Amino acid sequence: MRSSALYLLAVGLIAPSAANAQTAPSIGKEDTVAISVYGMPELSHSFKVDGDGQLRLPMLKKPVAAQGRTAAELSTAIGEELRSEQLMVDPLVSVTVTEFASRPITVLGAVRHPLTFQANGRLTVLEAIAKADGLAPEAASEILLTRPGKAGEVVRIPVAELIDRADPAWNFRLEGGEELRVPEAGRLYVIGNVRHPGTILLKRSGNTSILSALAQAEGLTPYAEAQAYIYRRVPGQEEKTEIPVPIKKIMDRKAPDMPLLAEDILYIPDAKTRRLTVGALEKIIGFGASTASGVLIWGR
Repeated sequence: MRSSALYLLAVGLIAPSAANAQTAPSIGKEDTVAISVYGMPELSHSFKVDGDGQLRLPMLKKPVAAQGRTAAELSTAIGEELRSEQLMVDPLVSVTVTEFASRPITVLGAVRHPLTFQANGRLTVLEAIAKADGLAPEAASEILLTRPGKAGEVVRIPVAELIDRADPAWNFRLEGGEELRVPEAGRLYVIGNVRHPGTILLKRSGNTSILSALAQAEGLTPYAEAQAYIYRRVPGQEEKTEIPVPIKKIMDRKAPDMPLLAEDILYIPDAKTRRLTVGALEKIIGFGASTASGVLIWGR
């Protein structure tokens, strides 16, 4: 579902909404334009906009401001200069942007291959994500779009709407200068006497419950203690807070389920051995993450 929707939107078979339609891209510094002036071959060449955003053309005494104008607007401006300097009475000018060098788009974060590329013309969010070879498995549930000239405004694009539901309203047009950042999903850790200890990626809701976490860990082992513990980082406290959990009662529906948050450690001790300290648990988690062994990772 996700891959097919990504393909259809990226190649343009599903058109973006009219709200995302934008005007022609403006010209920037270092861009290259091809100019054609009927009856004047001296000006019918490719020219590069300089670092000041000006276009310096042969036979014209003054440079023509190019930065911020569309190709059509630049055509009109060049025609006006030709008339102003009495070089032509009724010039017919055509301008085409052949290379954008001032319109970088950056895709970073939880994508398979972060990159920065030049936007040759307009493209969409999905096309930009496709250039980065798609989202990484640890991607969170939203994509953050920062646009140029918007005073730091960030548009939060829900992945479920953009890809899973293929809603074209979220497939914004990009003109260059944008940054797409995909945060990593939050995660929590299930350690101790479960059948498959590991890490749970919180890709959708940002939290989960003890019963859901135990289901992903395939349940308790026969020697699990009746009481478990949540170790949670509390803002302003150096040490993690220990929260007792009546795990067996929750399993038997005799106590309410409890929510788990990102970076929580859910630890189920062994009924016959001394339980580990939070420091020892964090070392186990760190070892599993660094060696990619001993700790499984599940996505939600």
